[in-house]
Amino acid sequence: MLLTDLVDVWETNSLTTRTIEHLTMFSIAIVIASIIGVSIGIYLYSRPRIAHPVLNFLNVVETIPDIPLLVLLLPIFGLGEEPTIVASILYSLLPITRNTYTGLKEVDQQYIDIAHAMGLSQREILMKVRIPLSLPMIAGGLRIALVFTMGVVTLGGLIAAGGLGAALIAGIQLYNVGTILVAGIWTGLLAVILDGFAGTIEKKLQRRYGTW
Repeated sequence: MLLTDLVDVWETNSLTTRTIEHLTMFSIAIVIASIIGVSIGIYLYSRPRIAHPVLNFLNVVETIPDIPLLVLLLPIFGLGEEPTIVASILYSLLPITRNTYTGLKEVDQQYIDIAHAMGLSQREILMKVRIPLSLPMIAGGLRIALVFTMGVVTLGGLIAAGGLGAALIAGIQLYNVGTILVAGIWTGLLAVILDGFAGTIEKKLQRRYGTW
């Protein structure tokens, strides 16, 4: 009987479609945030004088509560997926950028000295020594960003972005306990699965490149 109810709630709320919408927004946001965040982190490493102002600015952005940030983006991007993805990217930039910058900066000097002794240029040291050794810390930043992104994408249901947040909002508005429970538990389970996947990658990188 319980399984029948579960299937009924799942089909009534089109949770398969909602899950695909959710993961699509999540994937777009985390990929773009990773590219931008890592790029900014590498740029800040080469321009350390502006590192603190830029990181402080990203920190200020992250202190804005997620719902007001979504509302602030509505006049620019309208309702739907775009403001949700943009807000997710903005929230994810700080941990990715900060971890990339810190990882590059704090590579053990002995590896840099060995690279210099081998005649590698600064660019080669960056690409062949600093970035590989920074991967565990960069992965840690991506893992934090993953959690932020999952949360903001879920709130996108408030502004007609679709995804599992839409099912949750509909369940709350109608006070349909079955929908609230199924959509809520499934959203939480997805977050745990993705975090577990990211944690596995982070541990593999730590085993490969070590931690410091």
